[in-house]
Amino acid sequence: MSARATWRVSAAVMLSRVLGLAREMMFAGLFGGSRWMDCFYLAYRVPNLLRDLFAEGALSQAFVTTFSKKVKSDGPEQAWVLANRIMTLVAVFMGLVALVGIGLAPWIVELLTSFSKSGKTARDFSPAEFTLMVEMVRVMYPFIALVSLSALVMGMLNARDVFGMPALASCFFNIGSMAGGAALGYWMDPTWGPRSLVGFSWGVVIGGVAQLACQFPALRAVGYRFVANFRWNDSGVRQILKLMGPAVIAASVTQVNVFVNSMFAYGVGEGAVSWLSYAFRLMQLPIGVFGVAVATVTLPALSRAAINGVGEDFAPTLSKGLKLVMFLVFPATVGLVVLADPIISLLYERGNFSEADRTATAGALRAYGCGLLFYAGLKVLQPAFYAIEKRWFPMIASIIALFVNIGFNYAFVFVFKWGHESLALTTSIVASLNFVFLYAAMTRYAGDVGTKGLLFAFLKIGLATAVMAAVCIVGNRLLFPDLTAMPVLVKAVWLCGLISLAAGAYFAVALLVKVDEVGEMLSILKRKTGR
Repeated sequence: MSARATWRVSAAVMLSRVLGLAREMMFAGLFGGSRWMDCFYLAYRVPNLLRDLFAEGALSQAFVTTFSKKVKSDGPEQAWVLANRIMTLVAVFMGLVALVGIGLAPWIVELLTSFSKSGKTARDFSPAEFTLMVEMVRVMYPFIALVSLSALVMGMLNARDVFGMPALASCFFNIGSMAGGAALGYWMDPTWGPRSLVGFSWGVVIGGVAQLACQFPALRAVGYRFVANFRWNDSGVRQILKLMGPAVIAASVTQVNVFVNSMFAYGVGEGAVSWLSYAFRLMQLPIGVFGVAVATVTLPALSRAAINGVGEDFAPTLSKGLKLVMFLVFPATVGLVVLADPIISLLYERGNFSEADRTATAGALRAYGCGLLFYAGLKVLQPAFYAIEKRWFPMIASIIALFVNIGFNYAFVFVFKWGHESLALTTSIVASLNFVFLYAAMTRYAGDVGTKGLLFAFLKIGLATAVMAAVCIVGNRLLFPDLTAMPVLVKAVWLCGLISLAAGAYFAVALLVKVDEVGEMLSILKRKTGR
């Protein structure tokens, strides 16, 4: 695994996440935590669920694992034949899925809103909301086919050790969805009422087209030429499907849990779906920038190390990936939890996003933060099982986790009558349990994956993070006594200054206690500057 490649992917994903955050900021300012925004997020949840599964999960991981081994065993030419067969299969199958989704839209909306009509919650569901959600679901369903093809192209490029453009592809989605959605939304309703959200639904489709098209030049550069191939009865195709079936379930655990959470949240009360979505977007920043980036670069290396069983490079590669995730995500987690209120105030608190919305979103973010490190670790750990073809363990863990999630959600919402924060907390609990189960299983198949080294690294990184947390806590109390009254520019300056000071403290302590990743970063910087 190349640390340089990891940093490049991290930079690309960071830009994508920032643009995604800008999209959420636009939604927050225009619609706040309204019932109409709840409708949009709930309608978007189904295609976005499959987007998360394929763009950062099952399809790309299964393809990269099989394609990398195919290149090594049979050469690039046969690997591209396999790629054409999978490309044709995905286009046909996901196109049919999109058509079925469009036809079943009313029943999908009935399912999504079932808890609000159960009689156990206070949320009422109006005919206007139903009609709007059905229309938005129908508009956004073709996005599933687009993003599936985009994920496959991303897998092809990653398997050929091209990481930059696939990581940047989501930037094109965010730009397309924002620009196209805003233009169509204003055209459909200049007052930014409920009808404008249909325009933003079309923006999602525009973004999907942009995300797919932007990767074609890079794909052509590595030698790929598309030729429709319907010969799907092939060992390589079967291998990808075999890997992908369990991988869909395994990689989906958190996203399915978020989907289920949204269904429960819609019944909790107006704004709950939006608050959870705004908080989840912030939680996705460190996961996407660091967790997904490390996993993207690690998977091809793990696949090559496991081509003839678990090789001697497998455990060190996996251990290094987990350490890097820990080093990057642990401090980001603490920063988001401690500074939740000023961060949300700076990013969202304007227009129709009120102080009450800020407080509710901050509560959800803190609850999500409890499991952030484990969630990011799963991004590296789950693909390792596919590399050694032990795909059933992640699937079993995910099935168990799904039922645990539903059980906790039901108890928290219907029995204890807790608020939306409990739904975010359930996501954290499930991610933590899932990681522990999979890590224990990995030690059985790969032997010692450096557990002592990981624990030692955790202690050193934890010490540095504790110092950083102390800086954040003191700074938060001194600098942000009244967030609502504080001008945006002042908030931005103080918050950026505090984050910089906290990050400096973290890296200083990490360097002092000799965290390996700091030394590697400094070596890269020295080579870049020629010193």
